Amino acid sequence: MLGYLIRRVLIMIPTLLAISVITFVIIQLPPGDYLTTLVVEMQSRGESVDQGRLALLRETYGFDRPMHEQYLIWLAGMLRGDFGYSFEYNLPVADVVGDRLWLTAVVSFATIIFVYAVSFPIGIYSATHQYSAGDYALTLLGFLGLATPSFLLALVLLYLANVWFGTSIGGLMDPKYVDAPWSLGKILSVIEHLWVPVVVIGTAGTAAMIRRLRANLLDELDKPYVVTARAKGLPPGRALWKYPLRMALNPFISDIGNLLPQVVSGAAIVSVVMSLPTTGPMLLDSLRSQDMYLAGSFLMFLAVLTVIGVFISDLALAALDPRIRLSGGATR
Repeated sequence: MLGYLIRRVLIMIPTLLAISVITFVIIQLPPGDYLTTLVVEMQSRGESVDQGRLALLRETYGFDRPMHEQYLIWLAGMLRGDFGYSFEYNLPVADVVGDRLWLTAVVSFATIIFVYAVSFPIGIYSATHQYSAGDYALTLLGFLGLATPSFLLALVLLYLANVWFGTSIGGLMDPKYVDAPWSLGKILSVIEHLWVPVVVIGTAGTAAMIRRLRANLLDELDKPYVVTARAKGLPPGRALWKYPLRMALNPFISDIGNLLPQVVSGAAIVSVVMSLPTTGPMLLDSLRSQDMYLAGSFLMFLAVLTVIGVFISDLALAALDPRIRLSGGATR
């Protein structure tokens, strides 16, 4: 076990280095840089551009250096905990993220809890009551959840929340709390607004997980070891929870690698529609404006979370499923 952990950690290091190179190159692929985009925007508004100041800014931020030197400067800064400077916000990247990262984590964790709490009971019921009236009804709801566009559902729920409960439209809190320090009233306002994005973001994920869990569990329930357990008189509940459900959970455990980065990135499109102060819209804006340090730091953070998530999912799978071994070769 210890040897496996050491090998996996050593593999993670070159993986993250390769991802950092690819990320930096992709950000630099569009022609120009942030200052070029800024100049185009100023000229479109009819404003004059001071070429001397522009050259000074290009030299200050290292845009006049070769790409490999810019990459090394960026990588060395991240290793020191300095994620660079956001040109668009005129602040360090760590200060720009601020409360957005925390609010994104709150929305994402609440969505994850919602998805698992709703989908698992429904998926288990549909599998154990195959072709019943309840199974058909829940299947219909699942297909509706998959077919409904998230942005359309967001608009409908925003309207209903405003009409029924008087909740302000957009954002994660009332406007009076946006720049106010954290207090009990601000926390209650976040809770009041939280259910709308959680339901919107979680609907599609819940519907998809119900279908997957139902299919996986039906496949396990038809296997000989389950039939044998029932023939020996094992209670139905124990025959379900002891092995079939554990085996059906393997795909969901392996999804942890995708789950952790989603906690940070959030649902960007839904966040834009609902004006949520999360990191998704900020990432889109930084990529569009070529704010390289802000965009690069976000993408690298997501890559780190993905690598860590895959590592955790591998360990969890080994603990959950006795058929999985940490080392190759046949077991005696």
